[in-house]
Amino acid sequence: MRYVPRELESQILRAARGFPAVVLTGPRRAGKTCLLKHLLPRASYHLLEDPDAVARFRADPQGFLDGLRLPVILDEIQHVPELLAFVRARIDRAPQRKGLWFLTGSQESGLMRGVTESMAGRAAVLQLWPMSCRETPKASLRLGGYPEALARPRDASLWFSSYLQTYLERDVRALAAVHDLAVFRRFLGLVASRHGQILNRSDLAAPLGMSVPGVSRWLEILEATAQVLLVPPYFENLGKRLIKSPKLYVADAGLACHLLGIETQPELERSPFLGALFEGFVASEIVKAQLNAGRRRELYYFRDQQGLEVDFVVPWRGGGLRLIEAKASRTVTPSMAGPMRRLAEAWSRKAGAHGGIEMIVVHRPARTGTASQALAPGVRAVTFPDFVAKEIF
Repeated sequence: MRYVPRELESQILRAARGFPAVVLTGPRRAGKTCLLKHLLPRASYHLLEDPDAVARFRADPQGFLDGLRLPVILDEIQHVPELLAFVRARIDRAPQRKGLWFLTGSQESGLMRGVTESMAGRAAVLQLWPMSCRETPKASLRLGGYPEALARPRDASLWFSSYLQTYLERDVRALAAVHDLAVFRRFLGLVASRHGQILNRSDLAAPLGMSVPGVSRWLEILEATAQVLLVPPYFENLGKRLIKSPKLYVADAGLACHLLGIETQPELERSPFLGALFEGFVASEIVKAQLNAGRRRELYYFRDQQGLEVDFVVPWRGGGLRLIEAKASRTVTPSMAGPMRRLAEAWSRKAGAHGGIEMIVVHRPARTGTASQALAPGVRAVTFPDFVAKEIF
């Protein structure tokens, strides 16, 4: 499969010049190993899912590390988290030597606990998600961004089925004592059916006959392995009673479509989930752009108990805000700008508010004709391709 350059490359190389170690997290099959091998063709490589490698390390940790040729890529480090303490000791012997240890992991929560405890100040931590639309035109609302699904779109359904099976067997069993994987598979389907909705754990627990803490633990697994994106509410003192639960999205649009049984473009166009899927697709592209630039994830939504809702709120330049509405429609109307304008008015009246407000309606492009930019006073309509190419930052 031909290598596709990733936007995160420059951040990894920059981190390697400033830190002894680089930790790259992200979901399975997002391209972490391929990216590191491309950037570091002379680095040695060891997969820590290999039983032989794990056995050799646990039998003789120092001997295993002595046998490594630096720089080294240690893949799926979460399987032997105790290795981090030994790496830290070696880094501390020669802290001036940079870019020698490159560690990957697919389970962010457990891995990050180990990094925080053992590698604080010694490692740069970056996150790679599946391919974005800025990285390849093949990424789409129906196929998502996983490289292997994009490389063979006709076999995408089979690939997603295999991915779910592998994910269930490996990561889920590794992270929690899930005794009935069939129930967990039903749970994934329920999560997909709530794509784009405000998270209600009781609503997920009841059909499965589970407790709310049990469902919360399973959601933590999905979030730890970057399978779902939880968008928190934007909290500011706007004189309104605000909804405090996050919005729930399946992180990859292709996986969401697969879980919903959508396998063709006509099925997607007819689906009642089209609007929610497009909204999640916009959310994932914003997050990918932030992560690929080495920035922290800053994406929120706004909704109050009176029903005022704006899809996305992003902190913007000079302490301002960017308000974004995502509409799957190919035709935009001024009424789509109403919620953003009402929120902007409330923001401008808030004591201590500073910085400007930018308002955008992101929509799918019409097949013919020219899209209008000016939608309402202070609000622009931007097609999704233009938003991805020019407007995310």
